[in-house]
Amino acid sequence: MAEKYVLTLDIGTTTIRSFIYNSKAETVGSAVDQVVLHYPSPGFVEIDPDELWNSIKQIVANSLKDANLTAAQISAMGISTLRSTFITWSRETGKPFHRFITWKDLRADKLVNQWNESYTWKLFKAGAYVLYLIMRSQKFRAGSVLKFMNTQTTLRLSWALQNIEPLREAVKKDDVMFGTLDTWLLHKLTGGKIHVTDVSSASATGFFDPFCMQWGGWALGLFKIPRGVLPEVVDTAGEHFGSTTPDIWGKPIPIRSCMADQTASMWGSCCFDVGDVKLTMGTGTFFNINTGSVPHANVSGLYPIVGWRLGSELVYSAEGSNNDTASIIKWAQNLGLFDNPQDSAEIAESVPDSDGVYFIPAFSGLGAPYNDGSAASGFVGMKPSTTKAHLVRAVLESLAFRIAQLYNCVRAENSYEFNIIRVDGGVSNNDFIAQLVADLTGLRVERPLHTEMSSLGCAHVVGLQLGIWKSKEELKSLRKVECVFNPRPQVKKAYEVTCSRWEDAVKRMCGWYIANRSSQSINTVSDSSSNSFTPQNSFKVNSKKKRNSKHSK
Repeated sequence: MAEKYVLTLDIGTTTIRSFIYNSKAETVGSAVDQVVLHYPSPGFVEIDPDELWNSIKQIVANSLKDANLTAAQISAMGISTLRSTFITWSRETGKPFHRFITWKDLRADKLVNQWNESYTWKLFKAGAYVLYLIMRSQKFRAGSVLKFMNTQTTLRLSWALQNIEPLREAVKKDDVMFGTLDTWLLHKLTGGKIHVTDVSSASATGFFDPFCMQWGGWALGLFKIPRGVLPEVVDTAGEHFGSTTPDIWGKPIPIRSCMADQTASMWGSCCFDVGDVKLTMGTGTFFNINTGSVPHANVSGLYPIVGWRLGSELVYSAEGSNNDTASIIKWAQNLGLFDNPQDSAEIAESVPDSDGVYFIPAFSGLGAPYNDGSAASGFVGMKPSTTKAHLVRAVLESLAFRIAQLYNCVRAENSYEFNIIRVDGGVSNNDFIAQLVADLTGLRVERPLHTEMSSLGCAHVVGLQLGIWKSKEELKSLRKVECVFNPRPQVKKAYEVTCSRWEDAVKRMCGWYIANRSSQSINTVSDSSSNSFTPQNSFKVNSKKKRNSKHSK
């Protein structure tokens, strides 16, 4: 029997990965490249579609070469992409009206805050709460505490529809197609034949109703989003994704799955049962719990998303997130705190504590339980005795503290019994952070042999579609754990005062940028770009300086 090969394409915020797996879920070929992020104006974080398309084509070709295979030998491919990053393009010409506006983009920050504080939105939430009291519907309970965030697509799309003139004119002519990155990529790969998105990517936009499983009519009307520009919402896997055109890699490759990266990560970690928990520590941190067939109605800031839909199987997830994780590590490296991120754990362990120094990881604001997009990053408590090692330890501790907070939110809103956290993502390779997460949560932390779970999750779903693997139980048997971190109760107790002081420091940094909003102007579109790494809130600090520069556009 001929070997079957599955190709996966995983596009994250900072990297593109292509892996080829055999029927034993072993990697036989791979290739990696960096995503180029552009920062044309304060608060803007963009990806150029042409640059991305060229990189995608080359990365897949490189992985085929690495595996010594041709496109004709690939049984099928699966795709996972970052969420809430979107683009619009002409239905007639296929040309984009702007670059990808990423999930880390802050251009709509003013709109986000205006809407959250508006009487219209407060009335909406009050009405939802009254309906919840009358009907006891979890949908209305969730609506009563719903808050807009920059990471959602909704208000960034609203900003684009208001501020990009060619897009506004094209909407009047019904010449616009909208898509998150998965939608655009499928459109490109199939030669423009399909305009679809799967349920997991749609549910992360902010204007898809996970309770009704359709685009939310109230949101479209409220923000004047034309329904005609939106893609069809389909299952996470199946034949509806078509095949790649033969001119891209020489032969057509069937596409059998396309999903959001966090869904793919859940599949890679085999989080198939209700109560299963996975923790992705990549560019940001994403804490997901499988809630089965019931969407989660949040109170503290966790939000309900669709995990996946495969025919009659519909699985939801409750998610908490922190927008900055690997980006914090990269910033600390650029600051000169260490030369190699792999050295950071050893440096942190070289001192017994942080000497009273605390770091707040909020370059893109803070998620649950604060849900504060105006929070600032910073060190608190530095003194003459502070060394570089203390700063490194404070940075790593802060990432573990945020994860512990997300876990506490999960515990407060669910009655599940938790025993294991399955981690993945590049930062999960940091032993100091992984062990401290185990200590603070009291749960066993399992790190897999290979931490790129999104790629493996894609392969799992495609392999089930092809019959390479027969069941989820078989997939579980293929899972390989590299290291287990067991909780140390004495360490958790020793950290009680430290965590309390850190939380006090965080509260001091919440709302930091509210006073500066009126002086921040980020509502312009620029063609200039800079590819250097820049923490997002640093745009706000430097915006005045940039406007005063004689070289500013």
